[in-house]
Amino acid sequence: MSKTGDNQERYRPWIANYPEGIIWDAEIDTTPVHTQILKACDEHPDSDALDFLGKKTSFKDLGQQIRAFAGALQKQLGVKKGSRVALLLPNTPFFPVAYYGTLLAGGTVVNCNPLYTVPELTHITADAGADVLVTLDLKMIFEKAQALVEAGNVKTLVVCHFPDALPTVKKILFKIVKSGEMTKIASTSVADKVVSFSKMLNSGQKADPVEIDAAKDVAVQQYTGGTTGLPKGAMLSHANIAANVDQIDKWGCGVFDPPASVVAVLPFFHIFAMTVCMNVPLGKGSQVVMLPRFELKALLDLLVRTRPTIMPAVPTLLLAVASNSKTTSDHLSSVQLAISGGAGLPGETRDVFGKKSPAILAEGYGLTECSPVLCCAALRVASKPGSIGMPVPGTDVQFVDLEDPTKFVAPGERGELVATGKQVMLGYYNNKEATKEAFVNGYFRTGDVGYVDEDGYIFLVDRIKDLIICSGFNVYPRTIEEALYRHEDVDECNVIGVKDKYRGEAPIAFIKLKDGKSATGADMKAFLSDQISKIEMPREFIFKDELPKTLVGKLSKKELREEYAEREASKGK
Repeated sequence: MSKTGDNQERYRPWIANYPEGIIWDAEIDTTPVHTQILKACDEHPDSDALDFLGKKTSFKDLGQQIRAFAGALQKQLGVKKGSRVALLLPNTPFFPVAYYGTLLAGGTVVNCNPLYTVPELTHITADAGADVLVTLDLKMIFEKAQALVEAGNVKTLVVCHFPDALPTVKKILFKIVKSGEMTKIASTSVADKVVSFSKMLNSGQKADPVEIDAAKDVAVQQYTGGTTGLPKGAMLSHANIAANVDQIDKWGCGVFDPPASVVAVLPFFHIFAMTVCMNVPLGKGSQVVMLPRFELKALLDLLVRTRPTIMPAVPTLLLAVASNSKTTSDHLSSVQLAISGGAGLPGETRDVFGKKSPAILAEGYGLTECSPVLCCAALRVASKPGSIGMPVPGTDVQFVDLEDPTKFVAPGERGELVATGKQVMLGYYNNKEATKEAFVNGYFRTGDVGYVDEDGYIFLVDRIKDLIICSGFNVYPRTIEEALYRHEDVDECNVIGVKDKYRGEAPIAFIKLKDGKSATGADMKAFLSDQISKIEMPREFIFKDELPKTLVGKLSKKELREEYAEREASKGK
């Protein structure tokens, strides 16, 4: 324990147990990521930076494209320091060029999910004030971008020609077989608002230098998921983004250095993939192998063709890969490290993956507001099962009372995890009230409940907003879910809390069974009888063919709450 100015004691047992060779309070590099990437492009010109479905981009070409795009943004589109540039792109070679080019031009990147609805995209682009939007000419994406222009939210569309991302043979075949999926820009109502991405790269414009204050200037305005209302724009400074890159690099002790290669099946527009799948490896001069979306066969083929060493993933993706009969040990033979993030890693998923791969499976933890990584299991050796590891270098985490967040809880007791470090956001864009609520005594409030053990390992119990109060007792859905995953018939499960006349709230379990299995609610109740307490026992078990997921593959409670509320409302009619 150490005394601080506010007379509260910090408990940091991880310092004495930190992995060998890593210093917790090391100086963190905050050089802007676009500067780091361009340096890597100059130092590794002949190495492959990107691989997209077999088409490779060298670091030399990547650097040239980033510089050219930045110059065209400034000279053709008037982008200057602080201009918001929205990216509505799946994983393609266009994404890193647009991302780093925007930063080099002095702009702020606003990541948009191509699967979002037009109303969701309208809110984000309007809130951010993004006049420029970079997108594809694939109909399913372009039509959304077109709607934003027609509504007056976006003034200019920079359109990437999707076939340009493909190898020559695939490009020809795509134009023949998939021509119906392409938009004929000239015939659209917004043709006069469209600028060609490729023409921008070939315009020969040179970017003017922009003076960046890394600690204050916003690099990325990343919108949160909006599970409790409209998405908020987390303002991540150049220093925030760069700090997390350096923290992850220091934590990895060289694991991302060449000849490492990283699988990018998670979408770059998501904060986890943006940092771990793109910024970290490219900044080190290592290759990124991409897929535009997750498809098992495509991923398995990619693993065999490119033999990557690092595979970041969400738990549902890991389970899908490892539990499928088509996946062999050969598919995963090159993977030395799998990093699980975005959601808690069930023990069952860890066990299933371990049977198919000898790779270290490290669970990490972070939030959009933290660029995102706060904690991670060791990347070189095994960590404590069920733990999210320790705080990465330069990061302090503490646990505060659930009722009074100004007070720390005693060592080992459960509380809300709060954190501080150079990766923590500046605040929410145009939302002072939400920003104020997000911090306490200089620490960011994560909304997650957990504890730290005597060795400094962090364990999470659940989200505060998911906490269920049954007859005055705290019930954590994650505890019930972990128990359900131990049943041999359960493929996926998700537990929510609903109103209950007797207990105040009660848990409801949604379950997807494995193929060919037919367990019932009674079976589940009997199985759980000695696994959880009576207070924790779900009031009802609902079986579904599929469970809703977020757009990056995390199991989602939001849709289940809505579905259950609609079901109960229909009963009362």
